[in-house]
Amino acid sequence: MKILALIGSPRGMQGNTGRLLEEVLAGVHAEGGEVEVVSLAQAGMQPCVACDACHRTGICPLPDDYESIKEQLLGCDAFILASPNYIFSVTAQMKAFFDRCNGLIHCMALDGKYTALVETSGSGGDDEVLAYMAHVAGTLGALTVGSVGSPQAGVRTFPNEDELYGRARELGRALCAAVREKREFPEQDAFRQAFRARMQGVVGYMQEYWPFEREYWRNKG
Repeated sequence: MKILALIGSPRGMQGNTGRLLEEVLAGVHAEGGEVEVVSLAQAGMQPCVACDACHRTGICPLPDDYESIKEQLLGCDAFILASPNYIFSVTAQMKAFFDRCNGLIHCMALDGKYTALVETSGSGGDDEVLAYMAHVAGTLGALTVGSVGSPQAGVRTFPNEDELYGRARELGRALCAAVREKREFPEQDAFRQAFRARMQGVVGYMQEYWPFEREYWRNKG
């Protein structure tokens, strides 16, 4: 199974978030998952410029790695979102990526895929950032298997590391199990159904201007 890990830290895998992500990936590897890690900082992710090309053609024309990352997302079985807490939210790199995903969100194009979430902070506030990433994952159509987050206790160190790393490795194993067993998460169904109706409505309203998304939903049925 193919697992794509997207890390939004400016330090890539060298920071605290990268260290915690390593443990999640250890769990994935233990289950035989094939992992590719993409650093959004190295991808040079640019902010959305509201040109609407994605709505018309399905392709973003900005000259960075977004389109290749999008294809990796569409081709993977599951993905991991990992970001440090920057002023009560994800990093600028991760937020820019989320904004660029607006076409995928309008189509809920990652329906049928699974995700796991990783976050670290300087002094707490982990749950609100994890909840935000879970919300975005749901708008993409993905099912969230679980998450792990923690404040740091130094450079690439955390409080209660044995317990934290155990949970992180278990999260990686659970992500693989969800893919293998095609697990369902009924508690997420109501949001996904409501958001699907919302996106079909807005695309229907804008169908003259958003032909790619109009045809996507028409073909999906």
